[in-house]
Amino acid sequence: MQIPEKLEAALSDQVTMELAAATTYLQLAIELESLDLTGMASWMRAQSEEERVHADKFIAHMVDRGSTPKIGTIEGPQLEVSIAVDAFEAALAHEQHVSASIRDLYRLAESEGDLDCRPLLHWFLDEQLEEEATVGEIVNRLKLTGDDGGGLLRMDAELGARNPAVQGDNE
Repeated sequence: MQIPEKLEAALSDQVTMELAAATTYLQLAIELESLDLTGMASWMRAQSEEERVHADKFIAHMVDRGSTPKIGTIEGPQLEVSIAVDAFEAALAHEQHVSASIRDLYRLAESEGDLDCRPLLHWFLDEQLEEEATVGEIVNRLKLTGDDGGGLLRMDAELGARNPAVQGDNE
């Protein structure tokens, strides 16, 4: 089934948003590296790659249905990171923004009668719940560590042990 024009434009916008998310996570990795939190930076880099995979999922769906996605303008993120929790709070806010966009896409697909988008959008709804929960937990744990340098370094090591092949997309 051909994608309705309005939905096609919104899906292209989502591709752009996913690529912008990848850029945001990459910038957050850079910020954390500048704080010598290389484990957390590694976690952010893995997250950046996962966001590129998400963009590819939308692209594949569109191409499979005869559409040509159009990538919009992606501006560099403007972030203020002076401590680790700043980075993860920015990540959480960004994930919440992406989640809202996915829900809007779902509503649009429903209003356009596009049943073929359902499996893709259901996958993303589930994925976003997981993303927000994971980043939210990290934010809460960082807040618990407060000024405890040892606790921060333990979290840095833990997050640096992330295996992208295991925690990445389960297709």
